[in-house]
Amino acid sequence: MDFSYTEDQRNIREAVLKHCSQFSDEYWLDVDRKGEFPYEFHMSMAESGWLGVAMPESVGGAGLGITEAAIMMQAVSEAGGGMTAASSIHGPVFSLEPIDLFGTEEQKQRMIPPILSGAQKMCFAVTEPNVGLDTTKLKTRAVKVDGGYQVNGEKIWITNAHVADKMMLLARTTPLEECKRKTDGLSLFFTDLDRSKIEHRLIPKMGRHAVGSNMLFINDLFIPEEDRIGNEGDGFKIILKGLNPERILLGAEAIGLGRVAIQKAARYAQERVVFDRPIGMNQGIQHPLAKCWAQVEAANLMVMKAATLFDKGEECGVEANTGKYLAAEAGFEACHTAMLTLGGMGYAQEYHVERYLREVLIPRTAPVSPHMILNFIAEKVLELPKSY
Repeated sequence: MDFSYTEDQRNIREAVLKHCSQFSDEYWLDVDRKGEFPYEFHMSMAESGWLGVAMPESVGGAGLGITEAAIMMQAVSEAGGGMTAASSIHGPVFSLEPIDLFGTEEQKQRMIPPILSGAQKMCFAVTEPNVGLDTTKLKTRAVKVDGGYQVNGEKIWITNAHVADKMMLLARTTPLEECKRKTDGLSLFFTDLDRSKIEHRLIPKMGRHAVGSNMLFINDLFIPEEDRIGNEGDGFKIILKGLNPERILLGAEAIGLGRVAIQKAARYAQERVVFDRPIGMNQGIQHPLAKCWAQVEAANLMVMKAATLFDKGEECGVEANTGKYLAAEAGFEACHTAMLTLGGMGYAQEYHVERYLREVLIPRTAPVSPHMILNFIAEKVLELPKSY
């Protein structure tokens, strides 16, 4: 049992923190205010090779694991970019796993390198209105036609669809009523986001304004058969392979946000003088921040345990979900406590912690709610009856 980073992992963390230091708090506040995608940051990470940290060297990646990817994404968030920075590159880091695991060699070489180089951007189009987490009830339909599929349907909360060139799309190729199991009949595609057939609408939202969330309206989109990943009808099984890495990375990003919030608050508490003494001398300030630090670092251990298990090829569903849950709760408490530490100035944009608080609600809510994670743990660990 070893809780230490390897030398290479320490180097990754230090290199990413140094790289991200080029992008100041003011940069992130500016793109958040304008609602503009952070193109400069995205391209800089692509050009430095970080988007391919967990992809094989044969497609231009670094050939490392989800553990290294988690360390990288944690550092990205911790450097001050938060969920805005992380979400601008989150997709390529984990969403290309299905192509790597189930794609043909031709697909890997055609689809992955342009995303890693930054020449193309992608989105992950699974979620639909009125379906929520019940993925087997997806309504988007891909009907077999000559040479491929014709697709119609709607998607919602699709990150970066407004700037994406490509999309990973899950659609039903066999009607649910014709399937032996409800998980059958869904197929996965990686294809062009053809804006002549797909309308996007940005969803006004609370935070992370620079990384847009979209509704998609798909009308008679043609997808060539060579853009289907894996066998027809195996899409649900394929995307399951990417769920644990997604939870691990989101947990790591929440840890990063919690850390930077605590750092900001502690620095302010050292400098802010009231009644002729720094407020950091008061235990009413010290204890909440110390508690947050303990919770964030404890959650980090579970996130890294999940990443290590995944990279060893072992079952990690419980650990990945638990890590995401603990990290999001601890990150939220840290950001909230940071705002309280700064008092009125915590509510001011120029001190940045209000942005952290808005953004930390993302890993707390998505891609699976804390309540559903607790349901999962109750069923899988405590062997209690399934509640849904």
